[in-house]
Amino acid sequence: MKRIKVLVADDHTIVRQGLLALLNEQPDIEVVAEAEDGRDALKKCEKLSPDIVILDVGMPRLNGLEAARQIKKQNQATKILMLTMHSDEEYIFETLRSGASGYLLKDAAATELITAIHSIYSGQSYLSPSVSHRVIENYIRKETTPTSDDSGSHKLLTEREREVLQLVAEGKTNREISDMLNISIKTVDNHRTNLMNKLDIHDRAGLVRYAIKKGIITLTE
Repeated sequence: MKRIKVLVADDHTIVRQGLLALLNEQPDIEVVAEAEDGRDALKKCEKLSPDIVILDVGMPRLNGLEAARQIKKQNQATKILMLTMHSDEEYIFETLRSGASGYLLKDAAATELITAIHSIYSGQSYLSPSVSHRVIENYIRKETTPTSDDSGSHKLLTEREREVLQLVAEGKTNREISDMLNISIKTVDNHRTNLMNKLDIHDRAGLVRYAIKKGIITLTE
């Protein structure tokens, strides 16, 4: 029997351990790695090519949404299951846009997680039943109705600018960002200037508020 290779990424150790214990009990699931942040997950996905990656939305260094985008860019065959406390529609919309195949709330029953894994492994999409009907209706409405919010500005950011945005919002200095991304301080400063201009936000406090609003960082997870 072919086993489903799964990578689990969550910055809370107790959550990761609980997920590992549950998944390791399943005869057709093999946990190939665990990660404590999005950047670690990205690196391990590149090396291991898991079938499914379970991602927490609110992780440090690289949030789950951006990690999902980059994992799908690395390998379209890898399926993403987002696991989060948030039932807010905007988080779910961004998850769908990022390329994730599933969205599961953390208060779901253990059996629901296994169902979600099997569903997306077989090529289907999965949303927690508690949010699916409402979300699908509103997602279709929002995608077909012009809006005046700032989501368009966020889409204009490059992959690197989104990474810098998260790290700036987390309070990292240009030197720390330079070391983490292996780019020069001058390049960091250029990215920072460009993203501020694109978002029309010109101070760190404004970037923090924007990052929280867009689910790039979170104060609750």
